[in-house]
Amino acid sequence: MAIRTIRVIPDPILRTPCDEITTITPAIEALVQDLLDTVDDPGRAGLSANQIGVGLRAFSYNIDGKIGYILNPRIVETSGEQYGDEGCLSVPGLWYGTKRADYARVTGIDLAGKPVVLEGKGLMGRMLQHECDHLDGHVYLDRLEKDQRREAMRMLRSAQ
Repeated sequence: MAIRTIRVIPDPILRTPCDEITTITPAIEALVQDLLDTVDDPGRAGLSANQIGVGLRAFSYNIDGKIGYILNPRIVETSGEQYGDEGCLSVPGLWYGTKRADYARVTGIDLAGKPVVLEGKGLMGRMLQHECDHLDGHVYLDRLEKDQRREAMRMLRSAQ
């Protein structure tokens, strides 16, 4: 379908919780294809619908050469801990050490309405949490320590 433009902070859609998808329509199918097309680029691990301007609970991923999507994802389990650099397409140019659970399991549905489970450790676990945060109206900067967050916001303002 199309590679879509990525919304960046301070776009208000990035701070708005996304709505559940209640009916699979041709528009939802087109959204999924756009998410898949847009995430299929080196360096992109995940992409939520609100990052392309659509306030619905859906994201695509591109981890270790595997590209996919999930609708209405919800984190149902996390465990362990990891700390590592995290970036975001909607916060271009900034990378900060961010604490996350090491393992995450997410449940949702596919375009046929069938249950989907995505789970993983490391980068996959980080991506699942990062994208679900987006769908809840949060960006990774919200997870930073106060001083780091203040520095990041100052850098964003000076770049705009």
